[in-house]
Amino acid sequence: MPNKIHLTVATVIERDAQFLMVKETKAGVQVINQPAGHVEVGEDILQAALRETMEETGWEVSITGFLGISTHFAQATGITYYRLTFVAQPVRQDSLAVIDADIDMPLWMTFEEIRAEEPRLRSDMVLKCIEDYLAGRIFPLDIFRNRL
Repeated sequence: MPNKIHLTVATVIERDAQFLMVKETKAGVQVINQPAGHVEVGEDILQAALRETMEETGWEVSITGFLGISTHFAQATGITYYRLTFVAQPVRQDSLAVIDADIDMPLWMTFEEIRAEEPRLRSDMVLKCIEDYLAGRIFPLDIFRNRL
């Protein structure tokens, strides 16, 4: 059953009242998500969040806080996702970065634009973590002690 449990990370990144999001196609349907992905074996979760953000958007970011742990059960696959979501500040965009082939495009969206696309969000976790961010429900990073 271990292959049915996936540990993932995501980042909520705001700049000028817009959030860095990605459009990706899953099972033939285009969805909207935060930069997110799987933690690799032996990888520090903070490093995973930095790596996934760069791979999916071309943005170097600095992680500043932790929004929490969310869970999502995918009926179609029987996989349970455990998602650790971080707050990050944009540092710089690498215009030469090669974006992950699974990503259609990164884009900046306002909260209102994201909410208007709710049926196209990859999961309910996408909107919920932005709402938590906007409400200031941010935990300090010193709760993490897993520096690998």
